[in-house]
Amino acid sequence: MSEESGEDGPSSPSFEERLKAARGRQGLDAPSPLSARDQGDIGGMSPWGIGLRVGVEMVAALIVAVAIGYGLDRLFGTKPILTAVFVLLGGAAGVLNVWRLFAPRPTQDRGP
Repeated sequence: MSEESGEDGPSSPSFEERLKAARGRQGLDAPSPLSARDQGDIGGMSPWGIGLRVGVEMVAALIVAVAIGYGLDRLFGTKPILTAVFVLLGGAAGVLNVWRLFAPRPTQDRGP
């Protein structure tokens, strides 16, 4: 069989080059952008920033809980009981916030 002169000549791009160009136009060859969490860095923060955020989360949860417990104790006249209960709840809320900060997020699969 004879080869057609215009199609397979040296001036036409190879199949691989055309495929690469087409995939590039469609965005299929672009490296998938990893989130900061996947790269091991939480939200682009430095280790000092992460430590500061963890501390603020814990202290803020405890301060709010103690204030609520103390206020309810003064309102109902049950001095240490509600404060102690809300300290435990505040500690649990702080730990939950830190857990959410470090927990891996599920990735979304793309359909075909």
